[in-house]
Amino acid sequence: MTKPVITRVNYSDPEHGADLIAMLEIYARDPMGGGGTLSDHVRVHLLADLAARPFAFSLLAYNDKKPVGLANCFFGYSTFSARPLVNIHDLVTHPDHRGSGIATALFSEIERVALLEGCCKLTLEVLSENMRARQLYTQLGFVGYGLGESQGTAEYWQKALT
Repeated sequence: MTKPVITRVNYSDPEHGADLIAMLEIYARDPMGGGGTLSDHVRVHLLADLAARPFAFSLLAYNDKKPVGLANCFFGYSTFSARPLVNIHDLVTHPDHRGSGIATALFSEIERVALLEGCCKLTLEVLSENMRARQLYTQLGFVGYGLGESQGTAEYWQKALT
């Protein structure tokens, strides 16, 4: 397999937009992405909404000019470091290309962007039963967040508003 080409998404480029939506649909349909489909609202509004947010960036991985991976990322801020950070919100590799280095190539580019922007860290969420992803993240140097034994580890919580 050839090394993937990683491209920063131009949200107003129709090809990039179609490829981003197609890869996000693959993620949505995967059991680790919820096993559903993207709503019509997402299909209509996502690209313009991302383009309107200067703290958002997305990367597409291509192999033979076909999309095989996607990362949607958002710049945040660490008050304890007084520096920006990057949260990796979505990461997906096409099922036919898993295990071929696509995710590693995406992470490498995310880290490059983060370092150029002076970020102090990368963050992400992972399901406790997504062992394949957890193994990759550990290999790439990610660890669960905690301050110490008496404080426990951080958990990801949410409250839906709509």
